[in-house]
Amino acid sequence: MKRDLTRIRNIGISAHIDSGKTTLTERILFYTKRIHAIHEVKGKDGVGATMDSMELEKERGITIASAATYCEWAGHEVNIIDTPGHVDFTIEVERSLRVLDGAVLVLCSVGGVQSQSITVDQQMKRYQVPCIAFINKCDRSGANPSRVIEQLRTKLGHNAVALQMPIGLESDFQGIVDLVSMEALYFDGAHGEDIRREDIPEKLLAEARQKREELIDQASAFSDELTDAILEEKEITTGMIITALRKGTLERHMTPVIIGSAYKNKGVQLLLNAVTELLPCPEDVKNTALNLDDNEAPTTLSSHPEDPIVALAFKLEDGAYGQLTYIRVYQGTIAKGSTIINIRSGKKIKVGRLVRMHADQMEDIDMIQAGYIGALFGIECASGDTFVSPGLNLAMTSMYVPDPVISLAIEPKDNKAQINMSKALQRFTKEDPTFRCHVDGETNETIIEGMGELHLDVYVERMRREYDAEVTTGNPRVAYRETITQRADFNYIHKKQTGGSGQYGRIAGYIEPTTEGDFIFDNQITGGAIPTQYIPACEKGFRQSLAKGPKLEFPITGIKVAINDGAYHAVDSSDMAFQAAARGAFREAYLRAKPVVHEPIMKVVIESPTEFQGAVMGLLNQRRGMIVGAQDEGHMCVVEAQVPLAEMFGFSTVLRSATQGKAQFTMEFALYRQVPQSIAEKIAEDMAAKKKNAA
Repeated sequence: MKRDLTRIRNIGISAHIDSGKTTLTERILFYTKRIHAIHEVKGKDGVGATMDSMELEKERGITIASAATYCEWAGHEVNIIDTPGHVDFTIEVERSLRVLDGAVLVLCSVGGVQSQSITVDQQMKRYQVPCIAFINKCDRSGANPSRVIEQLRTKLGHNAVALQMPIGLESDFQGIVDLVSMEALYFDGAHGEDIRREDIPEKLLAEARQKREELIDQASAFSDELTDAILEEKEITTGMIITALRKGTLERHMTPVIIGSAYKNKGVQLLLNAVTELLPCPEDVKNTALNLDDNEAPTTLSSHPEDPIVALAFKLEDGAYGQLTYIRVYQGTIAKGSTIINIRSGKKIKVGRLVRMHADQMEDIDMIQAGYIGALFGIECASGDTFVSPGLNLAMTSMYVPDPVISLAIEPKDNKAQINMSKALQRFTKEDPTFRCHVDGETNETIIEGMGELHLDVYVERMRREYDAEVTTGNPRVAYRETITQRADFNYIHKKQTGGSGQYGRIAGYIEPTTEGDFIFDNQITGGAIPTQYIPACEKGFRQSLAKGPKLEFPITGIKVAINDGAYHAVDSSDMAFQAAARGAFREAYLRAKPVVHEPIMKVVIESPTEFQGAVMGLLNQRRGMIVGAQDEGHMCVVEAQVPLAEMFGFSTVLRSATQGKAQFTMEFALYRQVPQSIAEKIAEDMAAKKKNAA
C-alpha cells in the first residue's frame, strides 16, 4: 500500500533546558488522542511524562535520551522526537536533527533565547532543518513574547514573523489572536480541548491589523500571487498567506512564530496546525548520499517506495530483547524478509522484526517506507551506519560527534561488579558516540569520558540501577611527566662475576634536555670502543629507563642521550650486560641533571554572555589559568585560556553556577609545562603517601 508522502511530517522538538519540550509533547499526544490522560514532567502523580520513560528522567524531571513517537492530526501522520535540553546530551539532539525534516524550536517567553537555544540553532543550520518557533510559558510572570521575537532576530539571525499575538499575558493569559484568519481563539474545557472562535477584542484590533500588515508584507517576498493581490488591492485569502509562509519556511528564509502555554493547554492545537501547514514533508527535502564508487560524489535520493533501499541508523538502544536500531528510510521500502547491506561492515542482513516506537512502547509493523522513522530488532550495527539494497554503494554523510571534555576514574567494588561494569560500558559506548572509556596504561584505572559531569553522573547511576554494578568514582590521576633541565655526564661500569662467564659493559656519555621529541639517541662512538652489535642494546636500556623516572616514577620525556665512549670484554660482554649498563648510567646522571615535573595544560575556550565576562576570568585566575585572549561576538564573549588539567575537575559545575547556566566551555590538550615548585612538592608528598599506603 503506497502512502501519501505529502501527508507525513518528521519533526523534532528541541530547546534550552526547562523550556517545556516534554510538556509540549505530552499535550500534543493528548490532543491527537495518543494518550488519554495528561501526566506532568515532574512526575508528582507517580507516573511522569510519557516521553520520559527512564526512571532517572522521572526522578530528575529532565530528558536524558531522545524518545520517538508518532500521532495523527488533520489527516497527517506526525513522527515526533522529543530531545534533551542539557548540553551534556547534545549528541541526542544532533542525531535527531540529522534524520528529521523539520523542527519546532521551543523558547521560554521569560528566558528567551538561551545558550542551548543557540547550540540547537547551530545544529539546525548544520543539517539545513527548516523550523518554526513556539514561545511557551506565556502564563508565567515576566512573559514577554515580543522581546523573544526580537531576540530571535538579533541573537540567532532569524527572520522571525509572528503569526499570533496574545490576549493578555502572565496570569491574565486568556487566549490568542490568529493574525492569518483574524479571529480570537479561546481554549475551553478541562484540558483546553474545545476551541472557541470569536471576534478580536476591540482594544486589540488596531494592533492586530498592524501586525497582520507586517506579516503579509514579509510573506509577500515568497509569493508573486500574494504580491499581485496586495498591489491590485484584491482580497487576500488565508490560503495565499499559508502558501507564501510555507515557501519561506522551507527555504529557511523565514521562521514563523507561534505562542502559547503548553502547561495551561493553550495554543498547542494551533502549533499542530502550523506543523502540518508550514513544515516540510519528506518530498520537500532534498536528501543526498555519497556515492562510494564515484569518489564520494553527492547523489540525490528519491523518496519513492519502489526504488532501492537507502536508510540510516541514527540511534541504538540495548533493550531487554536485544539491540533496537532506530532508522530513517530515505528511499525504498524495508519490509520483513528484505535483505539489506551495512555499508560500513559490508555484512548482509535479513530483516526480521520491524516496529514503530511510542516512547518505550512498540508496535509491530510489516514495513517502513521512504520518509518514515521506525526501528529494527536484533541487528548488529553502529550509530550512523547506512543500510542499502544489494548492489548500491552509497553512504549517508555521518553525524558530527563532538569530542569529550571531561573524564572520571571508576573502580568496581568486587568481581561481580567488575563483570557487570564491563557489560554496561560495552553497551553505553556503543549507544552513545560521545561517551568513551579506556584503561589508562600508566595508572591502570578505568577512565570514562563524556560531555559534562551530569553526563557521566547519569551513566554511573545507570550502571548501578540497570546493571547492579557498584562502582566508586574518583578524579583520574593527571598524566604528569618528568624531564631534565641541564646537561649531566655519566661514565658507568656494569660488572658481575658469578662463576663462569660474567657480565661486563662500560658506557660513557651525557644526557641533556631537548625540545625535538620525547627521546633522541645519539651514537658518537668511534674506534669500536663499544662494538656495533651492542649499540641497539644500549639504546634499549636507555628507553627502558624512560618508563618510570627515578624522581617520582612518572614517564620521562624531552631527553637526549649521547654515548661517546665505553669498553667491552671479549667473553663477558653481552646484550644483557650493555642494557644493564645503560640503565645504571641513566640513573647516575639523571638526578644530577636537575629533574622537574611537567603537567598537561589544556586549551579552554569559554563562551559566555558579556555580563559574566569578569566572573569567568576570575574563575580562570583562581585555577592557575593564563588568559590568552578575549573577544566579543555580538552579545556573547569568547574567552580563551590555558589552564592546568589538574585544576579543571569540577569546573563545569562552578562555571554554570557562576553564569546562571548560560556559559559553556570546550577543552582540549595543548602542551606540557613545568609545575610550580609548591605544587611539585605537594605531588611528591602525595606520591610518598600512596607508596606508604601500598606498602
